[in-house]
Amino acid sequence: MTALQQAPVRIHPARRAGRYLTRLLLAAGAVVSLVPFLWMAIAATHSTSELFHSPPPFLPGGRLLDNLVRLQDTIGFGRVLLNSVGIAVVHTVLSSLISAMCGYGLAKYRFRGRGLLLGAVLATMMIPFQVLLVPLFQMMASIGWIDSYQAVVLPFLANSFGILLMRQSFVDFPDELLESARIDGSGELRTFYQVVLPCVRPQLGALVIFTFMAQWNSFIWPLLMLNSEDKYTVPVALNTLTGLSHVDYSGLMLGSLLATLPLMLLFLLFQRQFVAGLLGGAVKG
Repeated sequence: MTALQQAPVRIHPARRAGRYLTRLLLAAGAVVSLVPFLWMAIAATHSTSELFHSPPPFLPGGRLLDNLVRLQDTIGFGRVLLNSVGIAVVHTVLSSLISAMCGYGLAKYRFRGRGLLLGAVLATMMIPFQVLLVPLFQMMASIGWIDSYQAVVLPFLANSFGILLMRQSFVDFPDELLESARIDGSGELRTFYQVVLPCVRPQLGALVIFTFMAQWNSFIWPLLMLNSEDKYTVPVALNTLTGLSHVDYSGLMLGSLLATLPLMLLFLLFQRQFVAGLLGGAVKG
């Protein structure tokens, strides 16, 4: 024999059993987490009265099309879905861009009061959202923005979480690359968009998912700002299905099921950036 053959690595039985137990627990956790979504999908195909039968239905029914037509006739689901998509997309693009620019400025520019400004951004994270409702509502009313889309989109564009997340992404960015770009005649905006941003796509992708989900699921602020039914977002419109004496549970289940589809699509598109962004933040932390 001209080369030594490596003996196969033997795993201790206790360690192997621990691996199997870990996989079993993870599989059980995945099943438990999927049960609510499975029930939501089944309930969307039944009428509300059928959901309260004993025992409840465990197989899909034949009322999906009826529920969809009733949902469209009751709240105009197609319209409110487009409203939510438009608001969430505009808010996510603007908020992510502002967060990236602010984080870049706090990480790479040296100016007096930078530490104080960073501390102020951190302090805003400790202010409860409920405290801001009254002054923000008065501000929107004073400029005549009640019942308008800009009142839903603009007030929360500067996100302290996004600013801090992007700042951490830019802290370790090599200053030599920035100096090289400036020497080659690149302006600050061109350097930021063409040199810096492509290098932090994982963190930016994670921020896009977080921001889109937060805006998509936002309920209190759109409920306060929007008075016209044709401007409602999905959470606000679904809330109208809950009455004092009757609750359209099958409509709620179908609307909630349809409302999760854009989130699932967004995660599938940005899942690599999302996972890489979280791992990058964990390593830096």
